[in-house]
Amino acid sequence: MRIDLMAGATLSAAALRAAPEPTILVFDSGMGGLTVLDAVRRARPDARYVYAADDAAFPYGRLTEATLVARVLAVMDRLVATHRPDLVVIACNTASTLVLPALRQRFTTPFVGVVPPIKPAAEATRSRLVTLLATPGTVARSYTRDLIATYAGACAVTLVGSQRLAGFAEAEMAGAPVDDTALAAEIAPCFVTAEDGRRTDVVCLACTHYPLLLPRFEALAPWPVTWIDPAPAIARRVVQLLGPAPREAPRDGSVRAAFTAGTGLTAPLRDGLAARGIGEVAVEAMPLPLQ
Repeated sequence: MRIDLMAGATLSAAALRAAPEPTILVFDSGMGGLTVLDAVRRARPDARYVYAADDAAFPYGRLTEATLVARVLAVMDRLVATHRPDLVVIACNTASTLVLPALRQRFTTPFVGVVPPIKPAAEATRSRLVTLLATPGTVARSYTRDLIATYAGACAVTLVGSQRLAGFAEAEMAGAPVDDTALAAEIAPCFVTAEDGRRTDVVCLACTHYPLLLPRFEALAPWPVTWIDPAPAIARRVVQLLGPAPREAPRDGSVRAAFTAGTGLTAPLRDGLAARGIGEVAVEAMPLPLQ
């Protein structure tokens, strides 16, 4: 079973409403934001979309916090100037928890971000054993600890910071999936049995890459759990900002993808993008400067 809820996407201060057929920019370091793009497109099928992947800097977890903030601001300067979006979705937990304040200070465009879905996990659990599956950076961040203290004080929360799952998701999209043994080893720490027999019953997917692997997680899990996917909640926040699609609006808004490197654009990845309705793929080169 999966629950499509989230603790609450972070919003811009002003709830602005755009004109019909708005342009929505969905941004991530790689392919993880595609899960968010799919959900937002279902909510606003009339909009024009740009999916921007900063693959030149992937994975963001290897960057220092200062470097990451500077990088996202620089890339967003280019993207906003080029595509002039009515709204930007930061479909990346790492970037959302670190860069949103700086983005909102620099741009007038409204931003929607994503945070670890601790609150809905605490509401969904019956065993009070919850796991947060994230990147090491998200696990270590004080923001995550504060969410747990605020919303999940009655739960035992296991924090699992995977260094490899985001890369596994990228490989899956590129047509080179890892074997079951490697994937099962990454998610094994999520499943905890207490001395009294209670077991983990909710796993939060606190990286937007991870839902790309969700069917395999479900197949490899040692017992059934509720998986919490943040994407539909982000889509609901977008509709709150922009309003629902007008009845008379077109239902087939255009979608294009832009990569800052494009080195991983394999034929299977292009086919996967096309299957999601992304027929136009461009490289808007922006190398990551040497540190």
